[in-house]
Parts: sequence; structure tokens; C-alpha cells
Amino acid sequence: MYAIIKKEQLSEGVYRITVHAPLVAKKARPGQFIILRVTSDGERIPLTVGGYDRNRGTVSVMFQVAGATTRKLAELKEGDSLADFVGPLGRPTEIEGLRRACVIGGGVGCAIAYPIAKALYEQGTDVTVIIGFRDTSRIILEDEFRSASTTLHILTDDGSNGNKGFVTAALGELLTAGEVFDDVIAIGPIMMMKAVAELTRPYNMKTTVSMNPIMIDGTGMCGGCRLTVGGQTKFACVDGPDFDGHLVDFDAAAKRNGMYRDGERADYEHVCKLLENARAQ
Repeated sequence: MYAIIKKEQLSEGVYRITVHAPLVAKKARPGQFIILRVTSDGERIPLTVGGYDRNRGTVSVMFQVAGATTRKLAELKEGDSLADFVGPLGRPTEIEGLRRACVIGGGVGCAIAYPIAKALYEQGTDVTVIIGFRDTSRIILEDEFRSASTTLHILTDDGSNGNKGFVTAALGELLTAGEVFDDVIAIGPIMMMKAVAELTRPYNMKTTVSMNPIMIDGTGMCGGCRLTVGGQTKFACVDGPDFDGHLVDFDAAAKRNGMYRDGERADYEHVCKLLENARAQ
């Protein structure tokens, strides 16, 4: 069992938990993920490593309540335990040798962007961070990003923080002004990453995206996380989750990710009458 050492609510429906998992903490690197189960008979869900402390043997992950399993996860308290916490899985983000990088995060994707920005900054890279949210109430990790970036741009769709616009608007201004990056690393909604990749394409500027498709076993055996990259089939769990943004078929990925949305919503909203009656007695 993996004990929850700390639990924090970052914004409405968004949480960060710190889990005691020494073997995972020992080898975890930015960009990798874990797969957990809340209970021994529960659903397996992948979550990106949001941070780790090798000395304490802890790993933090962030998540948004979006389905039945994340709702159960959000109901756990400090001192409770998870049945499984497996990892680290996937390939770590390649940051070695980058002198200037732009890290872009959208919404909860910022949970993935932060450890990458932090690792880049700590190795001496000049890091420009652009993060975007729907409104001020949804902004997360602002202090953390300020301490892990050379320059920070925070935008909101509605302008409620005084800086209205999408992340692509800020990136476009930088590129037009002549800014050059060794890598533009984008993490967030699929269409946001697609827009970033299309923006950097005319500049022939390396662009890395972190893909989060449907995933089950995390070892490449089930094929659930398959993507089309450069006309070839790739598996996010073993070939990624990072890929060349100029080669990813984002439209196919978006269509595939939406296949089970209705079923997920039905599962989330389902109320078990048997349990409800048992509690009433």
C-alpha cells in the first residue's frame, strides 16, 4: 500500500497528492508518469509525475476530477493509502544541452509542464514559460513557475488576471520579435498543442508535445495509447509520452480520446442504488 503523505487542493476540482513510494522516487524523472489504482479492484489511471523527493521517498502527482476514479481519488485523505502506484513509466523529457527553451502549459497540463521547467532551470537553461487558464480562479502553480523560469507569461481566456489571450498569442509575439528557442515544449489540450506546433512550423523550430491518450497497462501491450506520428503507429506509454509536434496527427488523437467520453460521464454520474439503500438502513 502507498500512503498519501500530503494532499492539497490547488483550484476547484484540481488536487495534488504526495505519495510515499521510495522505489518510484528513486528513478523518476520529469516527463514520466505512473499508473495507480485507488483500490485493488479499481480502474488503472495514468498520472504524470509532478515532483519527487528521493531522500524522503515521495512522489507527487496532480489531477483534475473528471471521472469516477479521480472522484474517488479526491475523496481520499492524508494517511489513506492507494492500492497500486506503479512507475516510473515512459521516456523522460530530453532536456540535456538545451540553452534556451520555451515551456508552454495549458490548464491542468501545467502540472506536467512545471517539473520540466524546473529541471531545465536548475541545469542553467534560459527558460521562458507561457501558461494559460480559463480564468484567474483556475490558475495553479504560479509561485512554483516563478521560481523555475527566467521569464513567465500567465494568460487567461477571459482576461480576469489582466492578461487576456491564448498561449499561442504570447508565443506568436515572441517568435515575431525574433526569439529563438532550442525547443518549444507544449503540454495541454490536444488542440492547444496542435496550434503551438503549427505556429512554430514555419520557423522550423523544434517542438515537443506530451501526449496523453487513452492508456490501460502502460507497457505497450494493450495498444490503447496508440498514436500516428509521422505516418507510423507509436505507443505513448513506451515510445513517449513526448513526440515531435510537427509529426503528430492531432486530429486522429482528438477523435480517439473522445471515443469513451459518454461512457465516462455515465460512470461518473452513476449512483449505485444497492449501496445507497445499504447506507440508509
